[in-house]
Amino acid sequence: MQELWDILEREPKAAIYAGGTDLLVKLRGGLLDPPALVCLERVEALRGIRDHGEEIFIGAATSHRRILEHPAIGEHFPVLAKAIAVLGSPPIRHMGTIGGNIVTASPAGDTLPPLYVLDAEVEVASPAGTRSVPVCDFILGPGSVNLEQGEVLAGVRLRKAPVWQIHHYEKVGRRKAQACSVASLAALLALSESGTVKRARLAWGSVGPTVVTSGEIEEALIGKPLTRKAFEQAAVMARRAVSPIDDIRAGADYRRHVAGALLFRLTV
Repeated sequence: MQELWDILEREPKAAIYAGGTDLLVKLRGGLLDPPALVCLERVEALRGIRDHGEEIFIGAATSHRRILEHPAIGEHFPVLAKAIAVLGSPPIRHMGTIGGNIVTASPAGDTLPPLYVLDAEVEVASPAGTRSVPVCDFILGPGSVNLEQGEVLAGVRLRKAPVWQIHHYEKVGRRKAQACSVASLAALLALSESGTVKRARLAWGSVGPTVVTSGEIEEALIGKPLTRKAFEQAAVMARRAVSPIDDIRAGADYRRHVAGALLFRLTV
């Protein structure tokens, strides 16, 4: 890390990357022209998955493939594993990193809705030390994050949560695979013995400038059975809560409709 700080002191305007699946495309397209590039993929402190008992730390330069293959992710955070499994293509998952997906701060970023429902915290590092920030406060807007000059994203902390019976992630795109999402939903549900919703966490992607969450909708599901009829009001609320835009992939009205319809995937 000290070598990294020395380099960034000499090249304060350098572009920082790890897998480069987003940055190098922009460079090739002439959208960026930084004076230097700094690659983090071989900085050992920023790589790997470490189990600290009650929480797991994922280094920012850890590839999606390694996260997907790690048994602790599948055991404790299947909603994240499900999202990464449909992120890009195998080559993208091999090269791309979770830190890159977070810092890119795309409204359609696949890891973001799961990280929101899991109450993830990101660790930000600088020569002065580290600070922790809830992921919902780290993402400021499309392509904008809470990073100061000279800071880098070091990793993500996930607390091993109470038992959730349902871990769900689904995205809708213009094709079945390798698609940027038109709308996505990450959901965690805890159920009572009778099968009604006891607790819920919901987060929508690609239907607003940042991930959309709603405590009101989560509260509205409590006590409801997993039936389409019981979820209809929540779907109406979801369509009101999101603020999508029209773009080349889909219209705002379609995105709004899909945001509500994705809730019905949780029903039986």
